[in-house]
Amino acid sequence: MFIQYFFIYIVSLVLLGGLITFAIVNIAGESPFMKECKNTCDLNTCFLCNNCLPEWKPAVGGSRKNFEVKKGEQIFKEGDLATGIYFIYKGAVKVHKRWDKEKDLIIRFAKTGDMLGHLGMGKDRVFPVTATAIEPVVVCYMDMDFFESSLKVNTGFTYKLMRFFADELQESEKRMRNLAHMSVKARIAQAFLALKEKFGANDQGEISVEITQQDISSYAGVSYETLFKVNQELKRLKIIEIQGKSIFVKQQESLLQIVKEDNL
Repeated sequence: MFIQYFFIYIVSLVLLGGLITFAIVNIAGESPFMKECKNTCDLNTCFLCNNCLPEWKPAVGGSRKNFEVKKGEQIFKEGDLATGIYFIYKGAVKVHKRWDKEKDLIIRFAKTGDMLGHLGMGKDRVFPVTATAIEPVVVCYMDMDFFESSLKVNTGFTYKLMRFFADELQESEKRMRNLAHMSVKARIAQAFLALKEKFGANDQGEISVEITQQDISSYAGVSYETLFKVNQELKRLKIIEIQGKSIFVKQQESLLQIVKEDNL
């Protein structure tokens, strides 16, 4: 009984803290957030809600805010102060970093349910990457204090987050190795395979997200001109088909073979 009352007390403090912070920010008129939208989340979609204690969801509901992001708009940018964590309630996002003065490298893509901004949890508390909507997006925002409280209360969620960080680190190391050692053709083939795995595809092989050729080149780490040449070859062999921003993977095995032969 004591543990139940203590848990309710903690939730109440978190909710009260969130309300006070919200009030102070609005009174000061210095809110750094995007315009809040009415499309509130269902508390069943994001990474946190799927892994936290059921008793913690009321605290999540009282502390989170939803914001609408138009296609092409930034959710946060490299160098911004990391004040909180974002979860995608609807839509798709690219996470990218400046490669040099003129180019961006897309680190990963994120979709509904995925988390954004976690790389800002380091000691410097700044975002080392930029997150940009590639289609209309609704995000769920939680300030860093509440997110850290969630980590302390929800040990199961903390464990899942640790596994997520480990998986992301392994994927990042693999991507860096591929950029250094894979041929451009294999990197492009791998990019198409990764997009299909991330977003899925319909019966015709159409990847379930519209993406520009410039973003594909940034994801594969090749120039736009190189991507165009390789795409022409892949289309001639009927391995892929491109209609505007729609990509159709017609022969997945052929893409896998290109990657496999490059690793021999």
